[in-house]
This record gives sequence, C-alpha cells and structure tokens, in this order.
Amino acid sequence: MVSALGLDLGARRIGVAGCDRTGLIATGLTTIHKTDFDSLLRPLRQLIEERDVEILVIGLPYTMDGQIGSQAKKIQKMAHRLSLSLSLPVEFVDERLTSFQAEQMLIAERRSLVRHKALIDRKAAAIILQQWLDDRRAR
Repeated sequence: MVSALGLDLGARRIGVAGCDRTGLIATGLTTIHKTDFDSLLRPLRQLIEERDVEILVIGLPYTMDGQIGSQAKKIQKMAHRLSLSLSLPVEFVDERLTSFQAEQMLIAERRSLVRHKALIDRKAAAIILQQWLDDRRAR
C-alpha cells in the first residue's frame, strides 16, 4: 500500500492527515500554522521522511456546481509548488463540504468550533485522505 499524506490547504492553517500501514484508515496528524512557504515545507519534509510518504493527497475546493473557481486555482498553484519542492506527486480530491463535515463531528463531540479551528483542519484532512483511500480501494 502507498503511504500518503492528506492536506487541507488553507491560507494560514494546513490540516495534515496520514494513513495506517494497511491504507485503510486516515487519521488527523497535525495542523501546520503557515506564515510563509518555508514554514509549511519544514514540518512537511519531516513528516514525509518519518512516514516514508510517496504521494500528497490535497483537497480541491470546487464550487458547488463543480467548477474550479478562484480558490481552487490558488490551491492548485500551491499544490504544484509543494509537488516540485518535495519531489512528490499530487492527487486532488473534491473537498466540498469536508470542513462542514469536520465541524459537525466536533458539534457531535460537544466541542467548541471557535476554540478548535486547528482540529477542524486536521479532521478535514483526514476526511480528504479517507475519501482518496476508499476510492482507491473501490477501483
């Protein structure tokens, strides 16, 4: 099974998820607080090395009608830079509503959405990666 990192790329926070050795379960690992591109690369490089990562799975925020809007174009641009800088391939997953799903999980756990923004990002990354893992298994 391929070792992958799931990323929920935001302007300031990046949710990161990894999968177990079997490739069945995605788990939120960390949230990276980004001040510039290098502040994102350093922790990602460390995780990639520790986990022997072979691919980055990145959520792409399509518009509700399935188009690639301005936000998705920004994500594609950042993903391309990451791919080149980290020498890893990138695959995209439709991330519409993943943050909403993550927020609903926190509400069900009776946790504050305001105090747990980083946790929402990690959970969203795990949802993105889980979707990719499930799609691969289904193929």
